[in-house]
Amino acid sequence: MFEVQRYLRDNGYKVYFVTGGGQDFVRVYSEKVYGIPPEQVVGSMGGTKLDYDKDGKPFLIKEPKLLLNDDNAGKPEGIHLMIGRRPHAAFGNSTGDRQMLEYTGAGDGARLMMLVLHDDAQREYAYGPAQAVSALTYDLYSDAVLNSSGNPLRGIAAFTTSR
Repeated sequence: MFEVQRYLRDNGYKVYFVTGGGQDFVRVYSEKVYGIPPEQVVGSMGGTKLDYDKDGKPFLIKEPKLLLNDDNAGKPEGIHLMIGRRPHAAFGNSTGDRQMLEYTGAGDGARLMMLVLHDDAQREYAYGPAQAVSALTYDLYSDAVLNSSGNPLRGIAAFTTSR
């Protein structure tokens, strides 16, 4: 995926990290690890509240409430809220990405939707159904590979990260 991100950036695309994980948590490491700046991370969000210290300096406090669960149907919602436009390409690696891929594919013009089966331990990480370490099920992966005419994931391709 690092190569795909580099290719997209080199060709004028802005790359966002859309994750079911905590947005504030992922923003801490996304630039160093993935080359994606914090403002291009869309994730699950908790509430925050503005408050002031004793000297009148404003600061934010995390509140114990969920604003957005950026997983499943929450991913297109988060994309709309944080980015404001439908993606031209989307890559997913779990069943929680299905609605994001469908939302991407429903746009006008050429669109690319792909499921990634991470199976390359040498260049990135090997995880997925075979290692029992992913929410990408064989059924979802098979749906994309078979791409049958009645398939709700019609038009979504599946690929592995190994060469």
